Amino acid sequence: MPKISNKGTSMPESPIRKLVPFAENAKKSGKKVYHLNIGQPDIKTPEVALNAIHDFSDQVVEYSHSAGFESYRNGLAKYYNNLGIDVNSNDIIVTTGGSEALLFALNSCLDSGDEIIIPEPFYANYNGFSTSAGVVIKPIATTIDNGFALPEIEEFEKLITPKTKAILICNPGNPTGYLYSKEELETLRDIVLKHDLFLIADEVYREFAYDGHVHHSVLNIEGLEQNSIVIDSTSKRYSMCGIRVGCVVSKNSEFMATAMKFAQARLSPPTFGQIAGEAALQTSKSYFDEVSAEYVNRRDVLVAGLNKIEGVICPKPKGAFYAIAQLPVDNADKFAQWLLEDFDLNGETIMVAPAAGFYSTPNTGTNQVRIAYVLNIDALKSSIRILDEALKVYPGKK
Repeated sequence: MPKISNKGTSMPESPIRKLVPFAENAKKSGKKVYHLNIGQPDIKTPEVALNAIHDFSDQVVEYSHSAGFESYRNGLAKYYNNLGIDVNSNDIIVTTGGSEALLFALNSCLDSGDEIIIPEPFYANYNGFSTSAGVVIKPIATTIDNGFALPEIEEFEKLITPKTKAILICNPGNPTGYLYSKEELETLRDIVLKHDLFLIADEVYREFAYDGHVHHSVLNIEGLEQNSIVIDSTSKRYSMCGIRVGCVVSKNSEFMATAMKFAQARLSPPTFGQIAGEAALQTSKSYFDEVSAEYVNRRDVLVAGLNKIEGVICPKPKGAFYAIAQLPVDNADKFAQWLLEDFDLNGETIMVAPAAGFYSTPNTGTNQVRIAYVLNIDALKSSIRILDEALKVYPGKK
């Protein structure tokens, strides 16, 4: 029998999706499941994007340029310019979601066996992307005690070796909701310039910064022009995850020329996704104001409710729409499965994402879960009640 590759065998399961069979069985048994496990917003996609797809009249759905439609890249450049980011269309390659943008970045900047430093917990698929690219993650620990703030510069220095080629951050963060300050980004600038590294920033949640806090892009940090790479996406910004369009942005022309070779190898990004993405650039500011206000309300209800439960710790996120909660349980994986298999409150239960899958360090975050506050207020209140009652009777409560 043919043997599967070592790379394939070591490819991690998604901690967000691996419990799906248990959720499906729960639904078949008649339970209602509140999905707090995945960042699929219930916010409506802007009508301008949907209308652009409806109005498509070409008789052939053609390839685009490998970098994406020029008109879309020009539109994206204008979007960044309006944020004070000095880029043009040549600094942008449209990708199949932010996922492909990150794969392009990893494969363009690092060779097999090279190392990348990532503050953990981090977006779980960074593990998978790194495995796919043959890259070694060197995690740097952040803690729930200070809301997952950036570690001291000395901690980064301890991890840097001749094989270190990049640092990767998510800002605002998935799964923590942490928003990096300008001072923290300047600290990272000093590190990458000292050691001649790339700084890759996943900025797909840029629009969602709360409580008067401001998002700062690495593309706006002076001195990082040749070291910074931004990963971006339409998925969360416009609540159209299935469109599968993102982009990679950098002023480093050598990096962009290299990434273009990977873009050419996959031919082109999806046509309908680009049509929707380009139209979505016309989305009004009021849309984002309303969406941000809704997420703030949801966050406040969730965090306040969680912290009222005995033994639960949940810092207040400054951005995105995720929170990490520490639970008084023996093992969050077991607890999440138990919620779906063995527990319900009046026929209802919840699905959470065990946080251990958002860490690279083994046996870390085993009593934490990531919760996406993408459900409406009533659903979140019901979910909090369910969690509260579940913890009272869970056999593995600590």
